[in-house]
Amino acid sequence: MKKKIKAIITGTTGMVGEGVLHECLLHPQVETVLVVNRKPCGINHPKLIEIIHQDFYDFSSIKDDLSDYNACYFCLGVTSLGKKEPEYTKLTYTLTLYFAGILSELNPDMTFCYVSGAGTDSTEKGRSMWARVKGKTENDLMKLPFKNVFAFRPGYIHPTDGLKNTQRYYSYLSWLFPIFQTLFHNYVCTLTQVGLAMINATLDGYKKKVLEVKDIHELAGI
Repeated sequence: MKKKIKAIITGTTGMVGEGVLHECLLHPQVETVLVVNRKPCGINHPKLIEIIHQDFYDFSSIKDDLSDYNACYFCLGVTSLGKKEPEYTKLTYTLTLYFAGILSELNPDMTFCYVSGAGTDSTEKGRSMWARVKGKTENDLMKLPFKNVFAFRPGYIHPTDGLKNTQRYYSYLSWLFPIFQTLFHNYVCTLTQVGLAMINATLDGYKKKVLEVKDIHELAGI
């Protein structure tokens, strides 16, 4: 029997994190889920543990609570719109690497799945600021002493019905999703697929460290 997953999830008050949490709570191979948020996610479940923590640049007060986990699904992120590179770097690169660094020390058997984005620049030299920062974040995560690190690069993510943190503009796009699937299959996936792909990457690994949409489709198995 495969080892059960004990996962830490960040960003569950956002659409992607909530969707990944939803899949984890449904999945029989996920035993425990710890969510770390600045505000309550509003979900009660026997598998779920929640820590409310305000300062994501200092986890010293809760460090002991972050050990004995074998997966992290890092879904915390911000838009680059309206932000200069230093601010976006602090909110994206610095925060992520700080948290991941702590987890790699505590949980060397951990699989770390990072939600990046389609178009991320692995060379770190392109013209797009956000793509360079995301690329550096991916690259430096890969250097940490985890069991596995996977960077997920979804394009358009179709939300899961019934979840509360779906951004409002998706309600205007949902009817187009079947068309997107037909015309742009390698650029669209569902939030269910993202969550299942992370779970399956933890259970079975994957042949690539950077997952584009077609890889998410394959790894999700649906």
